Parts: sequence; C-alpha cells; structure tokens
Amino acid sequence: MNSHVEMAAAFHRAGFDAIDVHMSDLLGGRIGLGNFHALVACGGFSYGDVLGAGEGWAKSILFNHRVRDEFETFFHRPQTLALGVCNGCQMMSNLRELIPGSELWPRFVRNHSDRFEARFSLVEVTQSPSLLLQGMVGSQMPIAVSHGEGRVEVRDDAHLAALESKGLVALRYVDNFGHVTETYPANPNGSPNGITAVTTENGRVTIMMPHPERVFRTVANSWHPENWGEDSPWMRIFRNARKQLG
Repeated sequence: MNSHVEMAAAFHRAGFDAIDVHMSDLLGGRIGLGNFHALVACGGFSYGDVLGAGEGWAKSILFNHRVRDEFETFFHRPQTLALGVCNGCQMMSNLRELIPGSELWPRFVRNHSDRFEARFSLVEVTQSPSLLLQGMVGSQMPIAVSHGEGRVEVRDDAHLAALESKGLVALRYVDNFGHVTETYPANPNGSPNGITAVTTENGRVTIMMPHPERVFRTVANSWHPENWGEDSPWMRIFRNARKQLG
C-alpha cells in the first residue's frame, strides 16, 4: 500500500471516520463491508504486479465466493460511493462484472515509455456523472502521478467511442496550453484521448490513476494562487463524498 495515510487524512478532514481495512481482514472474515458507506482502494503494488497491475488483487476478490458476494452487494447497495486510485484503479477496473454501469471501463496497462512515471501532471476535469467530481468540471489542475501501468487500453475503436459517447471519462491529461494530449511527457503513459479516470453511469464509482490524496493540501503544490487556503481544490473530491452521503 502507499498513500493510504494521506487518503485517510483527506477523508477525515472531510468529516469521515476513516478505517484502515486490509484485504486479509476481508478474506479472513474479521471485517465486512456491510457497515460501510464508502469504499476506497488505494495505491501500491499488490502481488508485485506480477499478474498485471491490480489483477492479482482483483482475483483475490473474484475467486473468493463470500468476498465476491460482499463486494457485489456493496456496489449494488444504494447510498454508497467508491473510489479507486492508482493500483486501486487498476484493481477495480478488473471488477467490472460486479460494478453496475462499468461495462465499458478500459484496462490499465504498461506505459508506452516502459518506465515508472512519477511527477506532477496537468489534468482537466471533464463532464461526467461522477459524484466525486461535481462542481469541478472544466478545472485544469496539477496532480501527482506515480505508476508504471497507467495506459488506458480498449478493445477497439468502437469501445473507445462508446466510452466517450456515454460520457464516462472523468479526467484527461492536458498540456501546458490546456489541450487534451496523448503526447509524452504531458501524458505520462500514452492513454488515448488523454483518459486517466472513468466513472460509472450513475457516478457512484470513480477510478483514476492520479493521486488526489497527495495534493489535497495547498502546501503540496510548488506554486499556488495566493487566495488558496490550507486546502487545494482537490479537497473538493472528499467534501463531495461527504455531501453525497449526508
């Protein structure tokens, strides 16, 4: 795991009780998802990425009937939210069969650079159903990226067109002129149409490769407008979650 402490801090700042639940707790039956309203899968290198990033983690859920049912029940339960970041994004993209409205989600595969890319990148929040990104559409902001397998992979052009036409793309990489880009290094992995986050049709589940939890505080930015307070604009994701759940 990485950045799970920052993730917990961001949700705590938004008014949540953040509880650290390890997969071993779920697989061992010590903790269940029934009493939770929000689920966040954080970054890391689960199973050393040896089966493909996030795939081993996803299979530990899919091949355990009890845990699989628990996740499926959570995703179908009204008044729940879920966020997957980095390895959590890769993992949840492999749970499409459990998540309503995620059928068109892509896979996330090896960067075109064939390298681990870790730095700030510029992204734009696009119009989408994502409940976590409400009120942020059109914003172009720097965000931390840190991955080796973040490139969106679709089956074919028709799959990409369907993903776009349904409005399920939530974030895109943009260049210094604010234009959507597939060009390295502004796009660190070569994803088509700059895609780096997608959401479900109802907006309750959003997955993204960048790390908003690493930049929710203004001080994390090397430069910022003078009128920013302690919180950066990315803090709105976490406050949106609190607002949605009441």
